[in-house]
Amino acid sequence: MHRFKLTAVLMAAVLLGLLVACGSNKEPVQQEQTKATADKATRTITHLKGSTVIPAKINKVVVLSAAYIDHLLTIGEKPSGVNVEVRYGGDYLPYLASKLAGVPLVGTADSPNLEAIVQIAPDVILIESRTADKTYEQLQKIAPTIVLGNEWLAYESDTTFWTKDLLTIAEMYDKVDMAKAKIAQLEEKAVKVREKIKAMDNKKLAYLRVREKNLQLYAQNGHPTNVLLYHDLGFTPSALTPKDQRADLSLEKIPELQADYIVLEVDPNARDNRKNMNESALWKNNPAVLNNKMYETDSFWLFKGWGVIGRGEIIDEITKMIQ
Repeated sequence: MHRFKLTAVLMAAVLLGLLVACGSNKEPVQQEQTKATADKATRTITHLKGSTVIPAKINKVVVLSAAYIDHLLTIGEKPSGVNVEVRYGGDYLPYLASKLAGVPLVGTADSPNLEAIVQIAPDVILIESRTADKTYEQLQKIAPTIVLGNEWLAYESDTTFWTKDLLTIAEMYDKVDMAKAKIAQLEEKAVKVREKIKAMDNKKLAYLRVREKNLQLYAQNGHPTNVLLYHDLGFTPSALTPKDQRADLSLEKIPELQADYIVLEVDPNARDNRKNMNESALWKNNPAVLNNKMYETDSFWLFKGWGVIGRGEIIDEITKMIQ
């Protein structure tokens, strides 16, 4: 009888040990499963401030850059809050306005409205490096903040630098393939116009900007709009077009441009300066003006050059200009 009780006790102890062992073996498995689930729920984005963990599924994003608004809309994503542009009356950038109906405005890129951003409760905030200098720490407390952009003139010979931020944003949404397809479609569109320009005998172009107090001549490099005109589309720079940095241009120098085409971007506060130019004989007697080859843009080209949507619109305008 005692021998039977001893055997039963021993069997119970062995059984208990097996149960404990099984339980301890399950714990690492459960931890691995939990980690795998967490990994699927987030992704890590590398940007100018390092690496930031963001939700794998973004429901709300606040954007403090016109270029990044273009990028989001290019991949079919609508922002939940956007910055305003002071020079256009503190509203949406006009060329994107129809696609942003109802989206809250959250101040400027330089001075974002933090309270308005808090009310949106975004999953992610997208900003440029210049914004980060002032408000990165504050924005980071509201939501994971991704800092994109590069320093001016740091692109060297890379003419596709404007696509880098688009591809990073596309990565956030797992839409890199879509972004690449959009870029390829834009390139096809540019090639068709480039072939037309290549066949032209007279294709010297000057890209001018009328500011409130002065007139500027844009360079061949440095800005994505310049690269689009002189590299992607193949216009020949005018005689005075600088290589890397824009330069002030006096009216006395206009005859030296020797431009077959002039693209004129006029700031909203520069109408008086524009009027004075029209009244100048130096301007009126310029060959591009006399031959009706002067094209005044909607003053958004400097914004449009950064994105697929904007660049497509510039190419459409160029197509009309050279007909």
